[in-house]
Amino acid sequence: MSRRSTNEGRLTRPNPVYRNRLVNMLVNIILKNGKKSVAYRILHEAMKTIQQKTKKNPLAVVRQAIRRVTPNVAVKARRRGGSTYQVPVEIKPAQGKALAIRWILAAARKRPGRSMAFKLSYELMDAARQTGNAIRKREETHRMAEANKAFAHYR
Repeated sequence: MSRRSTNEGRLTRPNPVYRNRLVNMLVNIILKNGKKSVAYRILHEAMKTIQQKTKKNPLAVVRQAIRRVTPNVAVKARRRGGSTYQVPVEIKPAQGKALAIRWILAAARKRPGRSMAFKLSYELMDAARQTGNAIRKREETHRMAEANKAFAHYR
């Protein structure tokens, strides 16, 4: 029997402007050096840009982008008999969402461009259209899991 206790997930409070938990998760992951006001400014500017470019509700675009980037499976390294196997494992929805947000922000940071708000808005719009680096990362992860399906019994 495992002695490790399961982590009781904390619920994040909804964002004051958009009244959405997903937006607050996004702000908390954008956050650097504890500057939450800067993270809020980046996100709100990105939302304004999305609103102007797509003429759609920016919250719907963000939700769609995160839904499309969220992976179903990932690979986890397992050591067995002196060699390491990449074992495909299913991902829980909350973990998948966190991974998706992380991938979107990493792809946005890598983009060439003016400001983080500009880069983030374009990455979110690309992810909603199923293009961009975050989507590529998800596809790559799924391909890896598919290729290593033979090691699924090491789970």
